[in-house]
Amino acid sequence: MFARIRRILSQFFSKSRTINNEPVNKVSLIVIILIDIFILINVFTGLDDISRWHISPTEAYPCYSEWQNYRTKTTQEKDYEIVKLSLPDNLNNQLSFQRNYQQAEAGHLGKVSKTCLQYADYKDKLNNPQKEQIIKTIDQKQAKISSLEQANRTIKAQYDSTLLEKIAGQGREQSINQVSAEKAKQTLEQNNRQISTLKQENSTLKNELLAKPESISFLAFLKDDNQFGEVDKGYEQASFWYPSIQLAFQSLFLLPLILIALSVHKFAQRRGYGLISLISWHLLVIFFIPLIVKIFEFLQIGAIFKFLFDIISALFGGLLFLINYVYILLIPIIGFGIIQFFQKFVFNVKVQAASRVQKSRCVNCAKKIRHLDTYCPHCGYYQDIECQNCHNLTYKHLPYCKHCGASQNSSIL
Repeated sequence: MFARIRRILSQFFSKSRTINNEPVNKVSLIVIILIDIFILINVFTGLDDISRWHISPTEAYPCYSEWQNYRTKTTQEKDYEIVKLSLPDNLNNQLSFQRNYQQAEAGHLGKVSKTCLQYADYKDKLNNPQKEQIIKTIDQKQAKISSLEQANRTIKAQYDSTLLEKIAGQGREQSINQVSAEKAKQTLEQNNRQISTLKQENSTLKNELLAKPESISFLAFLKDDNQFGEVDKGYEQASFWYPSIQLAFQSLFLLPLILIALSVHKFAQRRGYGLISLISWHLLVIFFIPLIVKIFEFLQIGAIFKFLFDIISALFGGLLFLINYVYILLIPIIGFGIIQFFQKFVFNVKVQAASRVQKSRCVNCAKKIRHLDTYCPHCGYYQDIECQNCHNLTYKHLPYCKHCGASQNSSIL
């Protein structure tokens, strides 16, 4: 296996830096590398664009995050908070929530969840100047409450200092504190009364806001388990399949490029176009690199990973590190299969030799030679081998002798 890997790597580097079996000069190699980098950047940019062609689970179910947060909250004011979140700060030139959700469909594949569009419709019905004014009033009063509470904390923190100033007989004009010791208690009580009044007013305004028919309908929709269950199930399914969809689109982007580069490379080899063969080989490698990267990313987050995750979770509970063991065993097997495939079908010397002999080409460099040439005039490669049965010269790398028909599989090729 290691000998095959070394042979494949040797062929790879030889193809990557030679033209007609001659080394590429340094300037040409730098130009080719710069071209490779430019194309690789554009390939990854194209992959990123096409991977977002289909809308993501977040775009297909834009209401899921807000809805999930609302259902998991345990605070008493979660109803008010979700209603407030549904009211934008500026009503002017503001797209409706429903239109905003539907924008994800423009120029993309996939549809936004109908339940989320219904969710957005309820939020849009909440938007009006009256509710916006209530929210602003509550925020203003809350800011005043925060200011008074901060003032109380400051007075309490400075009280010991003001008391010492009074004992020492220091004048008020020389004090560094905001309130004198005599007025500290009075100011605290006054601030606490204002805070209590403002909190009561805010509570009344919040209840008034939540008592609006639109708010009641929206909250009833949020608390509907069937509606949320549909969104939750759809979001989980979309999250499960989205990496697979992305890989499919990325493969759709790369496979035509790989096939074109492979076809041009084979054509250039047959015709003896060394420079075109070199460049097309580099392009072929460049197009394969992102495909391999994306396949490995898919193995880490895609349907296969989740399938293995579920199996190991069911069998071994929290021993999720076993997934890494599975990959450590699985990836070398896949790599061995890929090597075998390329060795047997893509870089198979015997298959290449059979095609080249039929077209009177060198079995090594694929350049045109005469029928009786023993050595290639282009690369100097010896074309024949002695048959172990009849000892006549026959074609190298072909399975049978052209004189006696004996099998050549045991020959040293």
